[in-house]
Amino acid sequence: QVQLVESGGGLVQAGGSLRLSCAASGRTFSTYAMGWFRQAPGKEREFVAAITWSDNRQDYADSVKGRFTISRDNAKNTVYLQMNSLKPEDTAVYYCAAAFTLNMVRAGVVDSWGKGTQVTVSS
Repeated sequence: QVQLVESGGGLVQAGGSLRLSCAASGRTFSTYAMGWFRQAPGKEREFVAAITWSDNRQDYADSVKGRFTISRDNAKNTVYLQMNSLKPEDTAVYYCAAAFTLNMVRAGVVDSWGKGTQVTVSS
């Protein structure tokens, strides 16, 4: 199983930016896609973005398209989520996930989850 550690969360004003990082380690051989989810208080976890290690294919939830950008550094086994134009509605715990395919990330069928990092957007 892949171990995932998120970092970069914090408090930011509406309209501001934040960059999250997810460092992957351990057994990564069968993990070909990575993604980000978020969960706000009282709500279910929802898909945010995903990316493949091999060809940089990307997928985004409609709610963040145009504002968030997912990227990866294969040499560092690290995935990033650049969040711009943040809104109070983006406030949530953000979780990193690893899966076999991009579609499996979107579906939440993942091999590993990180423990999450809190993002709070104030108005």
